[in-house]
Amino acid sequence: MQIQLNTYTMHLEDEPLDIGYASEKVSVKDSSGNVQILGGQNGKTQVIVSTPFIDDKFIDELKEMSKVLPKGGDYEVNTSIIVANNEHLNPDINNIDFFVDHDDEFGDWYGVRLSDGPCEKELTKALFIISKDGALFYDEFVTNLHETFNLETLVRKVNAAQICYTGKGCH
Repeated sequence: MQIQLNTYTMHLEDEPLDIGYASEKVSVKDSSGNVQILGGQNGKTQVIVSTPFIDDKFIDELKEMSKVLPKGGDYEVNTSIIVANNEHLNPDINNIDFFVDHDDEFGDWYGVRLSDGPCEKELTKALFIISKDGALFYDEFVTNLHETFNLETLVRKVNAAQICYTGKGCH
């Protein structure tokens, strides 16, 4: 997959995880350095956003995302930002957790690490929805790092991920 940033063309190191597959539980660190687990089955819908940089435009995009995603109740969504290293500062957005991929697990398992160019070893700008049963339900990769995510599609896919889960398995 080719990813653009201004005049640079970059590539992903690996193939991204396919929709429908079980998501992997990965260890990440929060702003305090505590290890947390993302992905896998945890009984809640998860939205995980990776990014190679955090600028004002991205912070505004996250604030809009925070406004449109469900909070609390039966349809709670855990939303997280994940970055490649400690050089990134927590944008401190309400209802969005901030994590660092300290052992490169997320980049490896989800196939989002950039292999070349000015963002080499960073995580590309991508969005994942993991359903309550731990399956990767939806993903969105921007082809230009300055593009925004489609929030209308995100809301529709989050709603679909929550409705399709019955808690009774596939039989």
